Amino acid sequence: MKLVVLGLNHRSAAVEVRERFSFDKDEVASALNRLYEFDCVAECVILSTCNRTEIYAALEGVEFPKEYMLAVLKDLKGADHIDEDAFFFYEERDCIEHLFRVSASLDSLVLGEGQILSQLKGAYIQAYSAGCTGTIFNILFQRAISVGKKVRTNTGIANTPVSVSYTAVNLAEDSLDKPLPEATVLILGAGTMSELTATHLQAKGVKTIFVSNRTFTKAEALAERFNGKAVKLDHFVDYAKDADILITSTGAPHYIITEREAKKITSLRKGEPIVMIDIAVPRDIDPGVADMEGIYLFNIDSLESVVEENKAQREEEARRAEPIIHDAIEELLDKLSYLTVRPMMALLTEKAERIRRRELHRALAKLPDISYKERRIMDSMSRMIIRKMLREPMIHFNEIAGTEEEGLYWDLFKDMFNLEKEG
Repeated sequence: MKLVVLGLNHRSAAVEVRERFSFDKDEVASALNRLYEFDCVAECVILSTCNRTEIYAALEGVEFPKEYMLAVLKDLKGADHIDEDAFFFYEERDCIEHLFRVSASLDSLVLGEGQILSQLKGAYIQAYSAGCTGTIFNILFQRAISVGKKVRTNTGIANTPVSVSYTAVNLAEDSLDKPLPEATVLILGAGTMSELTATHLQAKGVKTIFVSNRTFTKAEALAERFNGKAVKLDHFVDYAKDADILITSTGAPHYIITEREAKKITSLRKGEPIVMIDIAVPRDIDPGVADMEGIYLFNIDSLESVVEENKAQREEEARRAEPIIHDAIEELLDKLSYLTVRPMMALLTEKAERIRRRELHRALAKLPDISYKERRIMDSMSRMIIRKMLREPMIHFNEIAGTEEEGLYWDLFKDMFNLEKEG
């Protein structure tokens, strides 16, 4: 079995490429079911966020795993062509290291942001609930989540509340010609990203927040939490005329703001500039809007420049996380190597136990007059004989797990103890 991951992120692909291969929650559910139907896929998890899409799989009997995973992705997305240069591919130890770095937010656009850990946990739970994970991935992803928590606890990487939403707020603040607390903000979308954005805005003193969403009750719930006002999505343009900042994160599959809506907003504002920040993938705002007078448009890729401002301190903390990740990888590899020999050790133990029970039964049948205490003594003695007889072979077999000698020992044990026939 081979552990692999195929993916793309903010470093490997531009936003227009990432949005083509992103999955919403419902799409992940159907993609997991489809992925698990492939004969060579033993276990799988799909992680899809605004900055990355990653498909983790445990493959069996695949000669060219990268080509296989690219073909799988084409099937899942119905794509005619895939630009391989936009994707990264890791296997075995490199796959584990990548996952641990993702969980520790060392691979995030905003180093140290906390959202990725909950997103990774959600991706794992969804795959687990769908029956797409087994022993290997349950161990792997639970350990990854544990590593992410440990890095955040034992380093200062999360001390500064920096995330994509926080960076968006900073970018909006830098682009305004008035103090941020005096600004009026319109948020399109009522999901997690919108909630985080509203939290950061309120922390910076913003008092006037409008929230618009396709499901109006969700807009009302979010607006109420931040003392704002809910707006029906088909009327958001009327409120944009009074907004200094418009932030979008709806998850819609199409543009929410086209050039037509943008022209209407600029005409209503009568020359007053507006800052638009699109942190959605797929994008909510037509990129052509950036060329319109009076509109300052930033999409998620634009956030990279702001991220650089506090990068030095976060990178120092990230270096402190490296030993944590390295130790966790070594511990996991030891555990996974043991899993490869565990079936053989179980077969040998089970056969020895069958023989012990059979011979004990025969012996006790010839001694009908012995007491219950004496029977217990014989049972205990036979168990200890089996345990001590198997102890040295088990220790040695565990030592060669994952080495070139492992295959030889498999064959040797099978032949010596006739395990295939009776196991």
